[in-house]
Order: sequence, then structure tokens, then C-alpha cells
Amino acid sequence: MKNMKSNSILSLGFVLFIIIIFSHPTSTKAQEVEDEREFDYSKGGKMGPEKWGAMKKEWSICSNGKMQSPIDMSSRRVEMVVSSKKLYRSYKACNATVRNRGHDIMLQWEGDAGSIIINNTIYALKQAHWHSPSEHTINGKRYDMELHMVHLSVDNKIAVIAVLYNVGKSNHFLSKLAVNISSMIDQKGMHGYNGILNPKEIQMSSRRYYRYIGSLTVPPCTENVVWTISRKIRTVSKAQIKLLREAVHDYAASNARPIQPDNQRGILFYGPGARQ
Repeated sequence: MKNMKSNSILSLGFVLFIIIIFSHPTSTKAQEVEDEREFDYSKGGKMGPEKWGAMKKEWSICSNGKMQSPIDMSSRRVEMVVSSKKLYRSYKACNATVRNRGHDIMLQWEGDAGSIIINNTIYALKQAHWHSPSEHTINGKRYDMELHMVHLSVDNKIAVIAVLYNVGKSNHFLSKLAVNISSMIDQKGMHGYNGILNPKEIQMSSRRYYRYIGSLTVPPCTENVVWTISRKIRTVSKAQIKLLREAVHDYAASNARPIQPDNQRGILFYGPGARQ
């Protein structure tokens, strides 16, 4: 009787263990790679974008995926959706750390930095990083820089908000990070503590934006990512773009993945009057 009771407890414990494992999926497969030095952006190189899918088995979708990003927001492909409803964003100030991942500078929030809601799903803000030039294009036009704000839901779904920039006035949010990013240029350290930062200070248009289903733009190129690209083009200074490239020590002029086939995916444009 005692052995039966012990076995029952063990069986119950095993069942609970399995439930815990499967009800709390890890984000390692969904999230972008932590160390970007395993690949690069050199065209035609051994580690360039054309070779990402062959470099690792878990990166194969980079080559054979049908919903890869970035893509071009072409007027002939975009479906207009008249809507006065803003993109719901509820961000809050939170501790953040500046990190050098190898090809980009990433700002990682440590705690609750707020969230967005898309189709009744809540996506928590996790990190932001920059690409130059822009990865997405509008009617074939490539911009000088693109910011990605990466969000994750409790069941590991990914949503990214992208903001495009042209060279012009200095960007206020990047100005707050300049000292920490500069400190990485002459030091071998990969981290730089920045303190409390409020994502609300990242300017973007919540009223006019593109929406489509794509992928991460770096390995493992995970698909079914909900992309929201703000239509209003912001400004950034040449010095700020240069600083972001110098700080990563990769000596590359850019860190933008080439445009991928849209494969007739739906691209929606939301806004009052729905005019691009």
C-alpha cells in the first residue's frame, strides 16, 4: 500500500512536470540569436544572407521559408483599410541594458516595459535594435535606418514594430543612449548599463501603418511574425548612424538583410482615409 502511494505520488509529480514544461515554452527558438558573430551581411560571402539557411539546421527556414522578411511595401500590392483606430501601445519606464550583439546594438528592457495589443493578443516589449540602411522599403525606396521593437506574447508569438528614418535632425531617443554606445567603441566589453528608459520616448505614428505576416530578419528567421511598420518617416543624424555601426566592431558598412520575395502575401495599410 505504501509502495502504491509512493508510485502514485511519483506519477503525479511526473505529470505535473510534463504540464509545466509544455505550458511554459522557452523563447530560444522564437527569439533572435544572442550572438550575431555566427553570421554576417557580406554579399556573396561564406556567412552572408544567401548562406544563412545552410549554416545550421535550425536556420534552414532562412532559405526555404515562404514568409520571410523584409519585403517591399509596394502600392500595387497594398490593400487600404480605412480606420481611425490607433495601434494600441501601453509602454512604461523600465531598467534597460545596452548590448553589442555582434552586428547591431540592442537595447534590452529588464522587467515590465509595457506592451502592445494586436487582434486581442498582448505582446510584451522585450528589446529594440537598429539596422542601417533600412531593411523594409516602400515602393522600392530604402531609408537610412530602421528601428525594430521586438515584442513577445506569453505563448511565444512575436510582433515587431518598425520605424523608418532618413538623415536629418538628431534623434532624441538615440541621443540619450549616445554616451553608453560610445563607451563600447574603445572597450572590449559587450554590455553597457543605461538605467531607466521609457519606450514612450520612441516617436512613431500609431495612426498610419503597414501590417503583414513575415519573419525575423536575422537567424533563425522564425516565421509568423506580425510586422507593423509606421508610415511616418522620422529623422536621425549621420553621426548617430555612424556611431551605431562603429560600436559593434564588425567593420561592416551595413547590417540590413536584402529584400525577400513577398510570395503574394497580404499587405494592409491602416489609416484615416487609408491613403499612403
